[in-house]
Amino acid sequence: MTTTDTIEVDRRSPEGSGGTEIDVRWIMPEGFLELPFEADDLDELVDQLVELAQKALPGGTEDVHLEWAAMCMANYDEFIEAGLQYAGFVTTEVEGVRCTATVNVSLVDLDERAGPKPVGFLASTMRHLEIGQVDEVKLPCGPAVTCIGTRQASVDASLTGSGKDEPIWTSFIQVQIPLSNQTLMLLEMGTPTAEGWDTFSAMFAGVVKSVRFFDEQGLPLVMPG
Repeated sequence: MTTTDTIEVDRRSPEGSGGTEIDVRWIMPEGFLELPFEADDLDELVDQLVELAQKALPGGTEDVHLEWAAMCMANYDEFIEAGLQYAGFVTTEVEGVRCTATVNVSLVDLDERAGPKPVGFLASTMRHLEIGQVDEVKLPCGPAVTCIGTRQASVDASLTGSGKDEPIWTSFIQVQIPLSNQTLMLLEMGTPTAEGWDTFSAMFAGVVKSVRFFDEQGLPLVMPG
C-alpha cells in the first residue's frame, strides 16, 4: 500500500428529504482493490468480479476465483440496500506481518428523528448501542461522529483451510457525517490483523479528512452544526 499516490473518488448523494443532491468526494490511497458497482448487466458484473478475484488471489485456481466472485455477488443485494457507494480492500506487509483492511463508504437517509443537531443525536444513539468508543469531531467538511470498536465476523468456508465458516474479530473505525439534505455519509475501516491497526487507522484518518462536499453548481459546501 502506498501513501503518496492517491485516487479521487466521486459520488453523488441521493436527494434525501432536503430535495437536493450533494457531490461527495474523497481520496483513497493507491493499492486498494475496489468492488465493481457500475456493471451494465449481470454477465459484466461476473466478469469484473472474476477479474478482481484474480488480482486479490493471484495464486488461486480458477475454481477459487469463481467461488470468491460468487461469494461477493451473493452480497450485492445487501450492498444496494445499505447504500454502499464504495467497497475496497488492501493487503500489505507491516513489520513482516501480512495485514489486510477494508474500507466501505455508504450514503443513506438520515434518521428523521435527528433534528437540527444530528451529530448529537447520532452520538447519543451510538453510545446507547455500546459498540465502541464514541466521540464528536470537527472535520474540514463539517461535524461528524466517530466510533472505534471491535466486532465478530466470519470468514466464508470457501476461503478457509478447514472448509468451514470460521469466526474472526475485526477492529473498526466508523465515521458518520450528516449532510444538509438529510442524507448520512458513513465511512468505515476494518481490519482483522492487529499488527496493521496503527498503519490502517492512520491511513483511514487521511481518507476521512479528505472528504469534501459540493453543491449542484460545483461550489464547495461545509456542513453546519
